[in-house]
Amino acid sequence: TSLLLMAGIVVMVGLCRRLTRRRLRTRQRLCTFLLEMFSTFQICACTNELCLLGNVEPKPHTALTLTYGFTVLHGLTLPGSTCNPCGTLQPMWGGGTSVRMGGLKIAAQFVAAVLARVFMHFIWSLEMAEPHSGALSQGCTNPIQTTEMQAFCIELLFSVVFQLTILRVESVNPKYKVHLIALLITMLVYAGGNLTGAIFNPALAFSLHANCFYDRFLNYSLVYWIAPSLGKFFILHLI
Repeated sequence: TSLLLMAGIVVMVGLCRRLTRRRLRTRQRLCTFLLEMFSTFQICACTNELCLLGNVEPKPHTALTLTYGFTVLHGLTLPGSTCNPCGTLQPMWGGGTSVRMGGLKIAAQFVAAVLARVFMHFIWSLEMAEPHSGALSQGCTNPIQTTEMQAFCIELLFSVVFQLTILRVESVNPKYKVHLIALLITMLVYAGGNLTGAIFNPALAFSLHANCFYDRFLNYSLVYWIAPSLGKFFILHLI
């Protein structure tokens, strides 16, 4: 049921993106906002559901396999979208994107993060699958299973590794590129998922752990917003 739900989300987002391109081609800003919002919604909604499947046996093989598979699927179905505020900073820094357009994309990403969380909470309330039972009563599940300083360093390091890899594989054939990125993300999740969740995406982190941000905003903003953003700025200074 969970796999069918995520497949349905991918299909729904694909239809929305196609309709947006056809109907709003002349309205560039609105088109850009909606395309980025729909794409980020897909990633956030699917990842919210994947988190519920993290304890499915055999562990961690099932979770890692699903992570790899859906990362490939996202890469194939969401071409041209960043879905990560840190990734949006690069063209803004290099002058390829105006500050207004970059800010518009980041706003779309966080709007999508909130919409995805609301949507998934509604789906979970229907209890269509066994993992949905009790999902709404968990509150802050506290993904940080180490000291806050170590968590900060882990998210910073993972952001640097991820963003640097993205730059290095730009010239790779898209058919192989999505698999390389999916493999890297799966490896990072395996290496640090039990400590911080290995998110390195501010919008996704907010969608997954909004309750934690409400309870301990400063700590979680440092780990999941500031750390990956600093990692991106380190990369921008290196290139």
